Amino acid sequence: MMHYNELVPAQPALVPHADRLRLAAAAYLARFKGTSRDHADSDLRCYLTWCADRSLDPFLARRPHLELYIRWMQEVRRFKPSTVSRRFSVTAGFYRTCVIDGVLEHSPAEHVRRPAVPAESPTLGFTHLQFEALLTAARRSANRNDFAAFAADSQDPVAMLGLLGLRIFEATSADIGDLGEEHGHRVLRVCGKGGKIVLVPLPPAVGRAIDRAVGRRDCGPVLLNSHGTRMDRHAATRRLRRLAEAAGVRIGRDSSPYAPAYVRYLYCLQRVS
Repeated sequence: MMHYNELVPAQPALVPHADRLRLAAAAYLARFKGTSRDHADSDLRCYLTWCADRSLDPFLARRPHLELYIRWMQEVRRFKPSTVSRRFSVTAGFYRTCVIDGVLEHSPAEHVRRPAVPAESPTLGFTHLQFEALLTAARRSANRNDFAAFAADSQDPVAMLGLLGLRIFEATSADIGDLGEEHGHRVLRVCGKGGKIVLVPLPPAVGRAIDRAVGRRDCGPVLLNSHGTRMDRHAATRRLRRLAEAAGVRIGRDSSPYAPAYVRYLYCLQRVS
C-alpha cells in the first residue's frame, strides 16, 4: 500500500499559501448558507486538518492523496459509507471551485473512487413501545425542555423530534417567533435543509409541550439548555440518551431519534384530547 510520504512532498514554507487557502475555502463556503454552510465548513475542516497533520499543502494534493484520505476515514475514523461519501463530496466541491476560480488547473478529486452507499438506509427508528417509554420518561423528567423536544410535556427534544419528525438542528433552531396560526391550525415555521421554509402543523400534544417549554417568554429559542441559552444538537442528543437510559431503551449507533411515521400518527390520534 502506498503511503502519503511516498507521494508529492509538501512545500517547506506553507505560510505564503495561508491567505490563498483561506480565500479558496471562503469562496467555496460562500456557495452555501445556514446550516448547510456550517456542515460544509465542518467537513472541509476535517480534510484540511488531515492535510495539516501530514504537512501536505492542499494545493499540491494529487489523486493518490485523496484516495488515502478516503482510506483514513474508512479504516482509522471508522466512518460509515454515507459519511465518507458526504465528506469527500465537500472536498471534491472545494477543488472544483478552485478550478472554476483559476486557483488550480485540474481537480485532484476528479477520478477518485468513492465508497458505495447503500440505496436503503440501515438506520432504525424506535418501535412504538420504545417510543412510548421515551415519552413517559420525558413526562416524568424534571427538565421541562425534555418533553417539548421529543414529546409533549417538558423541555427535551422528544415532541419535536419524535412526533413532528424534525431533524435535531430544525428543532433546536426553532424560535418562539416561529409559532403561528394558519387556516385555523397552530403551526411551527421550520427552516430545513437548503433554507427551505415549511409550516408544520402542531398536534395538540406537541403544542402543549412547546407551551410548557416556552412558559412566559415571548421571544428567543423554544428549547433551552441548562444554562438558559439555546439548546444545540449536542445537548439535545445528550438529553435524548439520558431519557433513553431512564426508560431502559437502548440506542445503538444505527438508531435514530425519530419514530417511524406510523408511530407518530398513531400517537397523535391517541393523544388529540
